[in-house]
Amino acid sequence: MSSELINALETIQKEKNISKEEIIHAIENALVSAYKKHVGKNVNVVATVDVKTGERKAWVIKKVVEKVTNPLLEINLKDAKKYSSTAKQDEEVKIPLDTDDFSRIAAQTAKQVIVQKIRESERDSLYEEMKSKIGEMVNGSIYKISNKNIIVDLGKTEAILPVSEQVEKETFSVGQHIRALIIKAEKKTKGPSIVLSRKSPELVKVLFELEVPEIYEKVVDIVNIVREPGLRTKISVISHNSKVDPVGACVGVKGARIKPIIDELRGERIDLIPFSNDPVEYITSALSPAKVLSVSIISEEDKKAEVIVSNDMLSLAIGKLGHNVRLAAKLIGWHIDVKSEEQKKQETAQKIADKTSVLGQLKGISDKTIDLLVQAGLTNIEKLATLKVEDLTTLPGIGEKTAEKIIEAAKEVIK
Repeated sequence: MSSELINALETIQKEKNISKEEIIHAIENALVSAYKKHVGKNVNVVATVDVKTGERKAWVIKKVVEKVTNPLLEINLKDAKKYSSTAKQDEEVKIPLDTDDFSRIAAQTAKQVIVQKIRESERDSLYEEMKSKIGEMVNGSIYKISNKNIIVDLGKTEAILPVSEQVEKETFSVGQHIRALIIKAEKKTKGPSIVLSRKSPELVKVLFELEVPEIYEKVVDIVNIVREPGLRTKISVISHNSKVDPVGACVGVKGARIKPIIDELRGERIDLIPFSNDPVEYITSALSPAKVLSVSIISEEDKKAEVIVSNDMLSLAIGKLGHNVRLAAKLIGWHIDVKSEEQKKQETAQKIADKTSVLGQLKGISDKTIDLLVQAGLTNIEKLATLKVEDLTTLPGIGEKTAEKIIEAAKEVIK
């Protein structure tokens, strides 16, 4: 058995990459447990297996004492001398065990340890392999569906596509082929626990890397990608080669490259946006498929912008339940306020009416003069009170006397 054991361990070391020493150490520990079952669990036992020959040895360790009170752990000096001529009081002595009595136990133990070590090694290797694949797409077949969670057979192991990572409108059945992204790998006693996702934006990114050589080769880069699974994905792309159109490269001739991606995502809409450092240009593109009439930067520091679209484009620009403008804002990192031409017109009219109403407090000033002040942006009464006549006479239609009346009326209001 000894030579057979060493030969078996050498084969395992080559094929399974488990060191012979590691298995032998585990066998030694297992033998100690086995021996204790026969000689008593409170006995101090040690066992060794020779790495070269496979020879087994075992000893009971006892302490040399003057008076023995616990025979399992203690021995008197006279009896200790039978096992070691150099035995001394208060020292330990090793008493050899006849390992032939445990040949059957040793063989069974070695077999169990080897099988266990192989399983542990395979589980660890599989875990490391799956862990290294986080962020990658895998192919599998649906093994079963339990409580709406989909169990996927990946060949070497199983993975779970939980409800939380499924796209609401997608349906699958047992035996069906499925592609998904690995988002998590955890080490468990029965093997690695692999979690998949069909909702992650990274899934779309991987699909583009597979279908578009320019992305895989880094000629075209995906700058950002945002997604509302099942509805729409927006991707901003940039080309590092002036001769390569990033959007055209992703779409392909007659949509040959993007069509398989849309099919894989079950008809989810995909908007490809050329990246731009110009916020106006970037915002205009990001609101695709809606056509934008104008973009006004409200605050560059706070990243706020106002977008005007034609009346018939408003619903398209906002999208179903606001998903289009919401994704556009997430894509570029700006707050976007979308308004139709009519809404802007009404808003402007209301602002003028409000300003006119404020200036209506100026006694003795005609409506025509108030309109001139509103057009000039002079709607703050406190500011009007601080102006000089020459400041107002620069406005067409306002003479010195009218200017004096405006200033005096403003001062009356703020008294």
